[in-house]
Amino acid sequence: MPVADYLLAAGVAVGCGLDRTAALQMMISRPLVAGPLTGWVLGNAVAGLEVGSLIELLWLGRLPIGAAVPPDDTQVAVGGTALAVLAGPTFGMIGFPSVLLCTLLALPLGKVGELFDRLARYWNDRLALQAQKGVAENRFASVERCHLLGLVHFGLSSLATYAVIVIFGSVALHWLVPVLYAPVVRSAAWLRLGLPLVGAAVLLGTINVNRSLLLFGVSFAAVLLTLAVL
Repeated sequence: MPVADYLLAAGVAVGCGLDRTAALQMMISRPLVAGPLTGWVLGNAVAGLEVGSLIELLWLGRLPIGAAVPPDDTQVAVGGTALAVLAGPTFGMIGFPSVLLCTLLALPLGKVGELFDRLARYWNDRLALQAQKGVAENRFASVERCHLLGLVHFGLSSLATYAVIVIFGSVALHWLVPVLYAPVVRSAAWLRLGLPLVGAAVLLGTINVNRSLLLFGVSFAAVLLTLAVL
């Protein structure tokens, strides 16, 4: 049942979202893991791996560490995979072109996750004040409730981001598939190459490597020469 499948993916979204900053932090929140995990739950791990691999490099250098709140790449991977596996076939899309179009739709919506994450942190800052008051008054049960409620806030943030990606993405697919699916099918091979190259460029821009632009340019030329020879 599609609704049940969307709910299963929502469970993955919450679990991976909590792993992002609030609990565990076993790195299952990384797109390269969250995507295949979602796909496996939905019966198509390959599609999840394709979505996750396309997204991973783009945000590999932007981690939610300390006060940094980057776009929610975890929910982009989960939501993009759900769209590719569940919504794609409904609109007649199959294979890698479906993965590409769903991923491209989900990518900009990662910014919504950043907004929800900031909202969760705002409410958790207020909970921290309540917890401090509870410690001062020896009300340790209240402190524990504040801690658990903080996890709930992050879980709801992840769930809301997933819902926005899936709902908005499904509506957008209804309007965009007749217009964009055929061009995506024709350019799928180039997009398969282009997105990882963009991700590699983004990653090189975030690390301190001497002559990183030269390194990227040489690598880009080497890939093109290899493709030409093949």
